[in-house]
Amino acid sequence: MSAAPAVVLVGPMGVGKSTVGRLLADRLGVAYRDTDDDIVAAEGRTVAEIFVDEGEPAFRAIEKRAVARALAGHDGVLALGGGAILDPDTRALLDGLRVVYLSMDVESAVRRTGLNAARPLLAVNPRKQWRELMEARRHLYEEVATAVVATDGRDPEEVARAVLDALELKEA
Repeated sequence: MSAAPAVVLVGPMGVGKSTVGRLLADRLGVAYRDTDDDIVAAEGRTVAEIFVDEGEPAFRAIEKRAVARALAGHDGVLALGGGAILDPDTRALLDGLRVVYLSMDVESAVRRTGLNAARPLLAVNPRKQWRELMEARRHLYEEVATAVVATDGRDPEEVARAVLDALELKEA
């Protein structure tokens, strides 16, 4: 299979990429795939365990390969891990695809994730860490995005509808 994904979702951890992605896939009548799930299945351990055992650079290398495979072999809705867009080669692969940046503010992040230690990049001073991550990544999310959909104050169904509207896609 060499078809491109119908929609690629990017955005910070906890924004709802997985939940919204499944809803979109259902509405579009296509399969859903999450590169973090691919990594966990291939590596036999969680993303957090990979970070702890091998460090962020090793995880990013694994992630880069997983994203490239998914982009080349999945024609449904694809959700990327929050940091996948850090890699310039990954950003280049996203060029020309329907990429939606799901955005949220820090208060929404606190409510949705609790900014807990199970998320390795937020283990110390999670609110400050989240803000710093977003300062470093926001422009990259915007760079790759075809559309930006704010999730603040919206439930997943409303976000899925906003994504379909932003991309002018019809439900199956």
